Amino acid sequence: MISSVQEPRERPSVAAVTDALGRVLHHQANVLDLVSPTPGRVLFGVAVTIRFLPYREDLFQEEANSFARCFYAAIGNEPHGKVIVFDSAGYGNTSVGGGTKLSRLNNTGVAGLITDARLRDFRELAEYEPVFYCAGEAVRAGTAELMPDAANVPVVLDGVTIVPGDYVYADSSGAVIIPSTHFDEVWAAATEIEASEVSQKQSIREENPEDVNVGSRER
Repeated sequence: MISSVQEPRERPSVAAVTDALGRVLHHQANVLDLVSPTPGRVLFGVAVTIRFLPYREDLFQEEANSFARCFYAAIGNEPHGKVIVFDSAGYGNTSVGGGTKLSRLNNTGVAGLITDARLRDFRELAEYEPVFYCAGEAVRAGTAELMPDAANVPVVLDGVTIVPGDYVYADSSGAVIIPSTHFDEVWAAATEIEASEVSQKQSIREENPEDVNVGSRER
């Protein structure tokens, strides 16, 4: 993995990356309507995953369905720069964690967390170093509705498939999931798209209204 991928200094926008990815691959890859305790911050890193299932009392086992076990299994021995992805198993209004449980992220140096479920304790999470994006804030614990099931398996985030090793890129506009095998191609294309948009803006500033082609298409 090249250093520019680990710590890109100049990032294209999430929108530009989404456009670029659409030129290379044709599956759903972006997620909208996520919120954050720190909406001005950007989340970027390599995905690791924890799959949740609807709680079943007869199947639940303290050790196998332990959040701590799944968390440490997911981040492995090199947690720095990892983005933990929690799926909601369709329970988008249920909390999958709060300030106490998720303090583990602050202790281990991961980049952050993204989920299509809810999180609790936004005020506390905003003080943590990792970045959090989720479906919204909750006040009720979700342990009676969801249970962690497995680490580093494919998960679904609001209709988007994510596998460990994908790149997660999110800000207040939304999130996009970039397959690792196409990262360099997509990132380079996104940079070109943004450069092209700068050129287009300059042309717009200089355009003569009488010469505008009404049929032209703009993004």
